[in-house]
Amino acid sequence: MRTWYRTTIGGLPRLYWYLWTGMLINRVGGFVALVLSLYLTSARHLAIPVAGLVVGLYGIGGIAGVLLGGVLADRWGRRPTLLLAHFGAVAVLAGLIVARPIPAIAVLAALLGMMHAMPGPAFVAAIVDVTPADDRSRAFNLQFWAFNLGMAVASVLAGALAEVSFTLLFAVDAAGTLLTALLILGKVRETRPAHRATATSAGGLHTALTDRAYMLFVGLSLLLAVLSTQTSTILPLAITADGLRPSAYGSVVAYAALLIVVGQLFVPRLIGRWRKGTALAVANVLLGLGFAAVSLADGILGYLAAATVWTAGSMIAAPPNAAVIAELSPEALRGRYQSVFYLTFPAAGFIAPAAGGVSLQYLGAWHWIVCGALGLIAAAGHLLIQPARERRVAAQLAAAEEFAVPVAG
Repeated sequence: MRTWYRTTIGGLPRLYWYLWTGMLINRVGGFVALVLSLYLTSARHLAIPVAGLVVGLYGIGGIAGVLLGGVLADRWGRRPTLLLAHFGAVAVLAGLIVARPIPAIAVLAALLGMMHAMPGPAFVAAIVDVTPADDRSRAFNLQFWAFNLGMAVASVLAGALAEVSFTLLFAVDAAGTLLTALLILGKVRETRPAHRATATSAGGLHTALTDRAYMLFVGLSLLLAVLSTQTSTILPLAITADGLRPSAYGSVVAYAALLIVVGQLFVPRLIGRWRKGTALAVANVLLGLGFAAVSLADGILGYLAAATVWTAGSMIAAPPNAAVIAELSPEALRGRYQSVFYLTFPAAGFIAPAAGGVSLQYLGAWHWIVCGALGLIAAAGHLLIQPARERRVAAQLAAAEEFAVPVAG
């Protein structure tokens, strides 16, 4: 147990744990987005198409928030960006409680999406700032675990509070967000490193977007995100098409979340000696095999077995995925690089249902075989780009060490 504690939890900086706690509280309390469509249709009596448009504005706000959060994290600093996002979200949630005109609700929904998305790049950039390179993989593993634990708790709370009062739901969400903001205000110092006088310091989003090695990695990460998003977009359609009740889908999702909560803390010891690209290749193979297995599933046990495989892939992918982003990001542009990576999630949120719906309709069960093939393609891609990426990281480390050595005389 001492060995497990030391290799999984022990030795991480205190400031990391403040950031980790803030993310957990924020995720547990961040459940308005989960029931926003229900609130709009049942409490505000909007037609389903209008409610869908408003929820879509929340997503558009999220895209803007990711990019803005990355830029501000590098220009203003991690702490000011986090404070602006959290206090801003509290104000927007308060506005949603009292807002009645539909245009006002739509604007507030877009602003809420922006405020909810802004902290992501700043949180991760701050973790990279304060965590030694050798500890980042397990630090991100713990972050992924906290994210899923928070999502599981938030899902339960959202359902329970929605049955009591939407006003109470918004108020509790605002209270959790405010608690996170106060924790950051009182315990989290600014972590942004002093910019070195290099050409990198003058870069911007275009630097990340034109970084070939990084964008190759982001492209492969998009494939992983498209696969993972199948669980919330296309999988429910497959389960109901097999004649199973909607509760069966809920059971599969809850089972996958339980696997992550129980097993994620043991992942660092499992993959600790693996090269990052190798771990990501294994993860994508498992994701692909898990979704390919859906083509054979026709009952709840088959879906649970498939979920076991694809969830194992998600668990293995989380630590090296974040660590690779950290090592490829220039020190002065960590926030911007994180924001470019975070764009893969809204992109996958569009691609998975748009392409997946057509694929499922015309290919049937073969849709899941295509998903399996995408997983194998992504795995091969990670193995192919691994040597060049490792050479680049080694060259960056060598340059940093040379820069740090005092010049004699």
